Amino acid sequence: MASSTNASAPDQAAPPAAPLPAVTFLFTDIEGSTRLWEQSPIAMRAALERHDAILRAAIEQSGGTLVKTTGDGMMAVFSAAGGPGAALSAALGAQRDLGSEPWPERGAIRVRIGIHTGDADARAGDYFGQAVNRTARIMAAGHGGQILLSGATAALVAADLPAGVAVRDLGEHRLKDLERPERLFQVSGDGLAEEFPPLATLDLRPNNLPTQTSPFVGRDAELRAIRERLDDPAVRLLTLTGPGGTGKTRLALRAAADQIDRFEDGVFFVDLVSATDDDAVLALLAAAVGIPDAKDRSPLDDLVRHLRVRHVLLVLDTFEQVTSAAPLIVDLLGDCSGVKILVTSREALRVRGENVLSVPPLSLPSDRGAATAEEVSQFEAIQLFVERARAVRAGFRLTDDNAAAVADSSTACRSRSSSPPPG
Repeated sequence: MASSTNASAPDQAAPPAAPLPAVTFLFTDIEGSTRLWEQSPIAMRAALERHDAILRAAIEQSGGTLVKTTGDGMMAVFSAAGGPGAALSAALGAQRDLGSEPWPERGAIRVRIGIHTGDADARAGDYFGQAVNRTARIMAAGHGGQILLSGATAALVAADLPAGVAVRDLGEHRLKDLERPERLFQVSGDGLAEEFPPLATLDLRPNNLPTQTSPFVGRDAELRAIRERLDDPAVRLLTLTGPGGTGKTRLALRAAADQIDRFEDGVFFVDLVSATDDDAVLALLAAAVGIPDAKDRSPLDDLVRHLRVRHVLLVLDTFEQVTSAAPLIVDLLGDCSGVKILVTSREALRVRGENVLSVPPLSLPSDRGAATAEEVSQFEAIQLFVERARAVRAGFRLTDDNAAAVADSSTACRSRSSSPPPG
């Protein structure tokens, strides 16, 4: 059961306070902004200007710094000294002012806000790292009018909440970045909405997506392209192609996680590495979506019967193992109009209705000799190298002194991972 805390009675479920990390991040986003722009672009333009003014004022009055706008939202940072409390104050002021604003009937603005405290790297006026990514995911799990805090931030503000404000423990949730679960807390108080739908996390829809233990790096362009293809009603089968080691599986898992709230009957991952024939493919598919093994019935018939009335996304990984099963997949799509399939394979399946997206290697700087840390840090392969280095040595930092060596090592790693297998 959810519990509450206020200034006089700290929430017992909140994690114990730790030494204050570097900064507190605040992310915002307008719920349903695409629909609002489509329905009433003129009203939305005026409403967005007012939205921006309200958020900027709330951030600045609480001592925060607006880092950048992110589509129809904002990213702000608050310094270590008083950062968590200042970020909460900004969120409370913003939500109350947004809630009292006389929005036009077809342009009402509802904003979700996520706050998290942690370490991050600052470069060229922006911030990077796991804390930034986690804040964005916490925000994305919420709904318009809602303020969500991470466990770290909730622990830091629990003993000094403003009068009439409480935080409610919502329990642990798997966020869409597929890393470790996060304990989330909802802020409540005067002038704030109290009741919201379930959080939009991986727990919301049926799925078997495996939890990843390392952060996802880069691939913004590819994720955008996958989202656009899957949003197209005409696209039922999308194949991600590329040599081994280019990260097709991680990309597919991240894209699938982003689709969780679009498929009400679930998103299911099927690893085909052990499949040796068509029957094995069908058996693995049936097991992934929860169909009991029945040796006296056709696996394909069982799949069609189960999926015909469902809206699901299937992720079929390493399909190059069993390309002979590709026609079966086409038959399944033909009989199940609510199913979409995302495939990873070294080569295209070359079947009717297939869309293909080539996955390139992570980006690398072309000139590495005199590169600075700021220059090379913009490239995805460098970002991945740094994240993995920190997993081994927590204090690792990219500097001007080691930038060229890191770039060379990243190039060597990419070359090894993308080389074809021997034989």
